[in-house]
Amino acid sequence: MTWNADVRSSVMFPSLFLILLWALSNATVGDAVWLNLPSTGTKCVSEEIQNNVVVLADYVVVADDHGHHPTISVKVTSPYGNNLHHRENVTHGQFAFTTQEAGNYLACFWSESHAHGGGEVSVNIDWKTGIAAKDWESVARKEKIEGVELELRKLEGAVEAIHENLLYLKSREAEMRTVSETTNGRVAWFSIMSLGICITVSGLQVWYLKRFFLKKKLI
Repeated sequence: MTWNADVRSSVMFPSLFLILLWALSNATVGDAVWLNLPSTGTKCVSEEIQNNVVVLADYVVVADDHGHHPTISVKVTSPYGNNLHHRENVTHGQFAFTTQEAGNYLACFWSESHAHGGGEVSVNIDWKTGIAAKDWESVARKEKIEGVELELRKLEGAVEAIHENLLYLKSREAEMRTVSETTNGRVAWFSIMSLGICITVSGLQVWYLKRFFLKKKLI
């Protein structure tokens, strides 16, 4: 029985390792987004990103009609409204920055095809953050690593990114808990004040009615 248990353990460990490897690899892949921009109006994509994270994105207009090349305008802003990237009348582009603020980063796209009487415009956006935005080819050349060692470095970076994300979520949870407790306290005080005001008003009404009836000699 001991030998069978050892065999099962030795078989399960590589399987679990492969599952972990697959999960971490998928966790570091960037997001590709397709947007269909109307001739008028704006469409935006956003992502909540913590502080000090590298963001890299490429965007390109995809046109079915090769004779007509529609253009778009792009604007990327930080959670506090700071302008990080702004281009007009382009068919493709790229933006890269390191976040200085934690929160929702917004990328807005709008079509310039209305000036030429065009219809919808398709835009492909390849949005990468954190470990997915890192140039591993440059790292491999600089540190002269390849193969399994490079994959282990990627896994190490992925684990660190997941750990930092968990710490960020934990801090956000603490902030939300503090806000919730503060709100609950304010609601409780407001309820007490409202009850006190209602009792006071009711007492004044009874006092006024009593005086009125006494004055009219009704009681």
